[in-house]
Amino acid sequence: MRLFYSAASPFVRKVMACTITRGIDGRIELIPTNPHASLPEFVANNPLSKVPCLVTDDGLALFDSPVICEFLDSIGDTLPLFPVVGGARWKALKQQAMGDGIMDAAVSRRMEAAKPAEPARDLFMARMKAAVDRTLTELEGEVPTRAVDIGSISVACALGYLDFRFAHEDWRGVCPKLAAWFEVFSANPGIARTVPPG
Repeated sequence: MRLFYSAASPFVRKVMACTITRGIDGRIELIPTNPHASLPEFVANNPLSKVPCLVTDDGLALFDSPVICEFLDSIGDTLPLFPVVGGARWKALKQQAMGDGIMDAAVSRRMEAAKPAEPARDLFMARMKAAVDRTLTELEGEVPTRAVDIGSISVACALGYLDFRFAHEDWRGVCPKLAAWFEVFSANPGIARTVPPG
């Protein structure tokens, strides 16, 4: 399998955390990719020109981290990261959506912050920050369990991205229970071995 990736992407981190958790990271060739360059080999596999993009051993190109992670969860005999049925499944999927939502908003805000200031841009960034803040508040009231599943991995990668790109903002002071969970959960190999560079 080949994974087109950028080490700074929280969505790539999520995929890598899943491969490590499932013990299949050694089966994946990593291909450093600048998605903004839209190089021919990359867009031939992912017309959206976004990382991560996984090309399976059969040549099937998969993109968007939920799809890739669910595919990875079908490989091997490790306990599933996607609970199959019941309340645990819906909670994990909800937490995946919250983690992915934080990452979407934070990445968008980061990209907009690099552009010249203007009122519409400032308003957009404020909306993205507010979305993150509301979701953090929701997670503070519904802290993930210590079980390693797609929900807890997604939330951990989202919090790690906030630390990576918005370290000056004190989300821990507002969400002490979530911060305590993150400190413990970060020891899991999938999270510990995928800390962003820098």
